[in-house]
Order: sequence, then C-alpha cells, then structure tokens
Amino acid sequence: MDKRFWAIIGIIVLVFGGMVFASSQKKDTVVTGTTSHYAGNLKSTVTLTEYGDYQCPACSKFYPVAKEVKAKYADKVRFQFRNLPLTSLHPNAFAGARAAEAADLQGKFWEMHDLLYENQDPYGRTGWVADKDPLTNYFVKYATQLKLNTTQFKKDFASTAVNNRINADLDAFKATGEQMSTPSYFINGKLVSSSKLVDGNGAPSLDSFSKVLEDALAGK
Repeated sequence: MDKRFWAIIGIIVLVFGGMVFASSQKKDTVVTGTTSHYAGNLKSTVTLTEYGDYQCPACSKFYPVAKEVKAKYADKVRFQFRNLPLTSLHPNAFAGARAAEAADLQGKFWEMHDLLYENQDPYGRTGWVADKDPLTNYFVKYATQLKLNTTQFKKDFASTAVNNRINADLDAFKATGEQMSTPSYFINGKLVSSSKLVDGNGAPSLDSFSKVLEDALAGK
C-alpha cells in the first residue's frame, strides 16, 4: 500500500510540474514576442513607456520634446517605445512600425524611429505617410542612409516576425484597458494624463515631463 501511495504522489507531482512548466513556457513566449526598445538608465526603477504611431501628428509634436526628456534623464530614467499604429486613422502607420522594427533587427531602431518622425508630414499630404508604396519610395532610402543591408531590410519588413512584434505591442496596450490614443505615456505601467505633459497652451513641455518624472523618482 505504501508503494502504491508514493507512486500516486509521484504521478501527481509529475503532472503538476508539467503544468507549471507549460505555463511558464507559454508566458515566456508572450514576453519574447513583445518589443524591447529601451534607452537611458536600464537599471532605473522608473520606466517611462511611450506608445506611439509614426503617422500620428500629435506624436510628431511630442517627438522633439520626448527626445529632450531622454537626453535630460538619460542617467536616471529608463525609456521604452512600443508600437500603437492606429491604422483606421493613419493608413501607413503600420508600415512605419514595420520599418522601425526591421531596422531594429540590424541594430538601428532609434535611428529609424527618428527618421520616420522627422520626415512625417503632419498633414498627411506628402512624403512616406501619403505614399502608396512607402517601402520602395522612402523606407529603403532611409535604410540606405543608415547603412543597413537593404536586401535584408526588405525581407524583415515583410516578415511574420516583425508583424508579430507590432501586434504584440497592440495586444499589450489593449490589455491595459485604456482608450487607444497616441501618444500614450505610462510610468511603471500607470497611464500619465496627457494634461500633465503639456504647458498652459496645450503644447508638449519639457518642464511638464520633468515635473512628472521628478515626482516618480521621488516616489510620489
């Protein structure tokens, strides 16, 4: 009877252990599917995450200020960028995200990120945001400018892996339960009201970002 008892216990342990292992494997798969574009102090306890859309006019207004913020707090805050292409409003936004993710596979994410915003027509009339084939007519040129392998860049741009990265970010944002809007900023996973990031005229402000980040660093 003792042998049967311990045999049953052994089976239970094996089954339970297999369930735990399978669960952890599933979790790891989800994590590796997300993007991990970080800058600043990677060991900081404060993470400022931006969900952005490369065709979004508001994002282009925040872009230069966000760049100033990253420079000012490079040694204090960890910065993260995640994709949130709102394709119902911005038809080339997903293509822009593909370009940035494809560049990332050759170590040039932030450089492509900057080029996309710096060459964005906020009115959507000219440039890559209005082009029917932005890859051929613009993104390959940006890749050449960044000295990427353009053949590989085009393959990665069209790959399932890149597509999955962007969709993983979209799913991550949906999981927050917040309204889909860009840019959206989170500090340690908590949404920051856009009203706290602008000045009295409604324009993105370095001082406003600084106040929010100083409070976070102080544990407020």
